[in-house]
Amino acid sequence: MLLKVPSSSCNAGNIQALKKRCQLLGASSRLVSIRRRNALFSSSFSFLSPSSVRAPLPILAVATEEREPKGFDNNLADRLRLGSLTGDGLSYKEKFIVRCYEVGINKTATVETIANLLQEVGCNHAQSVGFSTDGFATTLTMRKLHLIWVTARMHIEIYKYPAWSDVVEIETWCQSEGKIGTRRDWILKDYDTGEVIGRATSKWVMMNEDTRRLQKVGDDVREEYLIFCPREPRLAFPEENNGSLKKISKLEDTAQYSRLGLVPRRADLDMNQHVNNVTYIGWVLESIPQKIIDTHELQTITLDYRRECQHDDVVDSLTSPEPFEDSPVSELHGTNGSAAAAAAKDEHEDYCQFLHLLRLSGDGLEINRGRTEWRKKPAR
Repeated sequence: MLLKVPSSSCNAGNIQALKKRCQLLGASSRLVSIRRRNALFSSSFSFLSPSSVRAPLPILAVATEEREPKGFDNNLADRLRLGSLTGDGLSYKEKFIVRCYEVGINKTATVETIANLLQEVGCNHAQSVGFSTDGFATTLTMRKLHLIWVTARMHIEIYKYPAWSDVVEIETWCQSEGKIGTRRDWILKDYDTGEVIGRATSKWVMMNEDTRRLQKVGDDVREEYLIFCPREPRLAFPEENNGSLKKISKLEDTAQYSRLGLVPRRADLDMNQHVNNVTYIGWVLESIPQKIIDTHELQTITLDYRRECQHDDVVDSLTSPEPFEDSPVSELHGTNGSAAAAAAKDEHEDYCQFLHLLRLSGDGLEINRGRTEWRKKPAR
């Protein structure tokens, strides 16, 4: 805390009260007492009077000795967070302000920022219903059996990127998906206008933390989280044949573009001790040709996660163009952004799409395959 004492308040009574409430941060006596003996906190200021002070006293860093009541921090994050369960308790909404360090070369939030926010609101949703904070939304039974959730597929569509200081509201919910997985969906809105600016869906599978093998979701685990899920299927992408369902063909070695020898940083590892799923997005984009980065912006990204990546792995990123299918885009309507998705693909000549492959450099084992779709940058 910074404290500035104006001249009008520099009387002996105020200063004595100030001395009782404040003390200098850290080793303040070494920093201040030698060179600033006549400053605010020296023993000589007890005789100062308003008439003898001609200018405001210097700003000094101080810290109060006051402490919040015991137990105050238990739900501090919940009270400061701009999110909560919706009325029926089956989904969760949270608002985020786009920060300057989350903005890229287009002066808008990057796709990695969007993906991190999706992960954040998903984890906050799980935490709000009482799931674990020492892993990604693990239930009590999962922790007993050393089970964790890992991403199997992620599909993100962005219709309009938020800019620095924009406020984004994200709603998320989860549902059962087959015998070994669950799905989580998101809808992103511009909080100021209510406009849907993006949608996303994902599939997660259960893995044994010790053996690193996939495991079926048992009824005991399913019962723990299904009570917080919508009773009827609710999809961020309800349209038939939507992009989130498209199969991704494997890209062969004859890739047109590549970026070889990518190495995970320590900061890329998550609390489950493997490379975080958002890092793969950055690796995929590393092999996109610069001319596309200069003229287009990412509209859609779909990733299938095939293999874990560890801290000592070396990764190759391969990319090749993929031709568009000839099937026309149908007219779509809805409050979840489907109309925006249709409008975004009206002109194929302004769009391009790519297939991607992430593989281990040494033995060529597949880590991840993906598809991206790009649109012309809007005029600014």
